Order: sequence, then C-alpha cells, then structure tokens
Amino acid sequence: MEKSRPHVILSAAISIDGKIATRLGDSKLSSKKDRIRLHKLRSKVDAILVGKNTVHRDDPLLTVRHAKGKNPTRIILDSQGTISVNSKILQTCNKVPTIIAVCKKISKLNLQKLKKFPVEIIMTGEHSVNIKSLMNNLSKRKINTILVEGGGTVNWQFIQSNLFDEILITVAPFIIGGTDAITFVQGKGFDKIIKSPRLRLNTIKRLENYLVLHYTKV
Repeated sequence: MEKSRPHVILSAAISIDGKIATRLGDSKLSSKKDRIRLHKLRSKVDAILVGKNTVHRDDPLLTVRHAKGKNPTRIILDSQGTISVNSKILQTCNKVPTIIAVCKKISKLNLQKLKKFPVEIIMTGEHSVNIKSLMNNLSKRKINTILVEGGGTVNWQFIQSNLFDEILITVAPFIIGGTDAITFVQGKGFDKIIKSPRLRLNTIKRLENYLVLHYTKV
C-alpha cells in the first residue's frame, strides 16, 4: 500500500525516568555531542515539527546550527494560533520556511496576526489540528521526511494515530521525578500493553554517559 504521508521520526532526549522536562519546564537534557548528532539529523530531513507548548516553553529556533547543512521547514501545531509574535519562530520566518497548522476554530484576530508574517498557514480539523489530514497535505507538498521533536502531547497524537516510522531516544544520565514533569508521551495513553505499537531496537550508541536508542516499527 502506498503511503500518503511523510516518513516520520519521533525524537527526544529523556531522563532515565522518561521525562523530557521538569515540572518548571527545564528541558536541557542533551550533551554537546548529542546536540551535534541531532543537528546532523535535522539537516537531512525535510521538516521539523513541534507543538505550541514546546514553542511557548522553550522558544526554540528549530534550525541547523551545530552541524553543516540546510535548515528544514519548520512546522508548528497551533490549533488556535496562540504563538507569540515575539517568538523566535515568527521573528525568523522570513529566513526559514515556516508552516503554522491551525484548526477551523481559530479566531479571526489570531488568523490576522499570523497573516502579517511570511508563514504558510494550513487549516485542518474542526476543534484541533487533524494530524492525519495534515500529513497528507504535507506529502503533496513534497515534504517526505519529518522529524517530530515533541512535546509529550504531540508525541502521543502521532503514536495513537500510528503515524510514525522511527523513534530516536537519547537517554540522559538524570533523574527528574515528579507527577507534573512532562514525559516523552503524555495524553491518555493505552489501557492495555497489547495496544502499544511493536518496536524493534535497531541500534544502541553510547555518547559518554548518554545512550542513543534507535527503534523502528515492526
């Protein structure tokens, strides 16, 4: 069966206990070597995708800086268009191709705000962005590989919908704890183990005290 969506890689750095950030939003888990590895990967994909919570919390650039290569297209899932006009994403969208995915319930005010910037707006889904429809749309735009860099809610959407192909996890030598700390996968979660996607461990790479685990779907 021909895939009508891009190849999707879920990527994250996690603590030993599976957190991607503390309860206060501190997500500085990666080492210098791991950042270089990640930026090399960024340079090889067509697009990077994150959710609005990651933009609000980390204010990332989502560009290639610690390696040589092109900047991929940046895709932000922001159903209501609440991204700050002062965010690095909007402040640099004249230099880096940027797509903001919104839903049909976005307010006219927020839509007008986004239209003032040189971003591409994709509207899909009634009350929230329809991930499957968005993937089909991106595929038609010749975006063939997407690196999903979270956060936990976005990761759950892709896993729940079975819209991913690979997982790259960096296990960092930290223990965070806390029920309010963000885990690699948030959302409702599966109620039975059998419902979880089956994964194959392809490679384990050691970067000093870090481990990079590469899984593919069976």
